[in-house]
Amino acid sequence: MNTEKLIRALYDKNAKEAYTVLLELEQVSEKNDVLYNYFEEFIEMMHNENSYIRVRGYRLLCKQAKWDKLNKINEIIDEILHETDDEKPIAVRQKINALNDIVINKRELNSKIKQNISRINISKHKENMQELIQKDVTKLLKLLENKI
Repeated sequence: MNTEKLIRALYDKNAKEAYTVLLELEQVSEKNDVLYNYFEEFIEMMHNENSYIRVRGYRLLCKQAKWDKLNKINEIIDEILHETDDEKPIAVRQKINALNDIVINKRELNSKIKQNISRINISKHKENMQELIQKDVTKLLKLLENKI
């Protein structure tokens, strides 16, 4: 399957299939920069009304940090960080975890990430999800402490 088809498959209504494609594209992003050409597509996905698509775009956008020689992530870091304030707690958790790629590969953004992550309002989510989100925040803050 070619890259174009894989990108289109991220919009598939079958969440299981789209998730499988997401995992495949994340592995591709670990190995090479072929998906960096889809940076703008991932930004659009990040703003989609469907939370699954938002998360897929966000995760793939963050994966491009490794290849971001043009500093596109630096230019939109505020927008990326704003997206961690998702209405869906599962999306919040995945987005916080996806920031690991930016923390590791774009150290110059770490103080800004730390500021933003420290201010995430978890109280708007159900109590059982608040604890999980807080664990994710704590984990990311520990990674940031090691990378700043």
